[in-house]
Amino acid sequence: MATLRVPDIVPSPAEDCKTLKKAFQGLSLNLLYSFICECNCLMLMVIWLVGFHFSRWGTDEKAIIKVLGRRNASQRNNIRETFQQLYNKSLIDELVSKLSGDFRKAVILWTYDPPERDARLVNEALKSRKKGIREFQVIVEIACASSPHHLVAVRKAYFSFFDCSLEEDISSNVSLPIQKVSSLN
Repeated sequence: MATLRVPDIVPSPAEDCKTLKKAFQGLSLNLLYSFICECNCLMLMVIWLVGFHFSRWGTDEKAIIKVLGRRNASQRNNIRETFQQLYNKSLIDELVSKLSGDFRKAVILWTYDPPERDARLVNEALKSRKKGIREFQVIVEIACASSPHHLVAVRKAYFSFFDCSLEEDISSNVSLPIQKVSSLN
């Protein structure tokens, strides 16, 4: 399994935001044209000519991974704040609109601060239609594997996002045996 590392010289959040903005705009047709010429494929050439009036095509997912995957949680938070200031748009909203499927979910969870991410994961588990032990594994994992400081941060984030205490939501959405296992008190 490959490991992404934070580079020794980290670009500024503004530079990262510009890279992300370009990634959202997509891969240039010039890049596609050079690929078509290398392949010498007539069908791809026709597609390129039809799409010539478009300046961009798709989303550059590798560039998104290159930026967000090589930053720590604090740096990703700075990128989110800077993106909002520079473009008056939420980075999370841009990710939602430009990505799809499991990749979108993973990148968005990656982009949140860890307490915010865990609060949202707990809420998703509690609001799940199924109420079995599988749906609550995330709650048990957060409760058992987190430091007390992190748990306090998760509880604060939960309350700020969902206007309800985490404990109240657990007690109203979970059966008693599972409450005892997953309680974050």
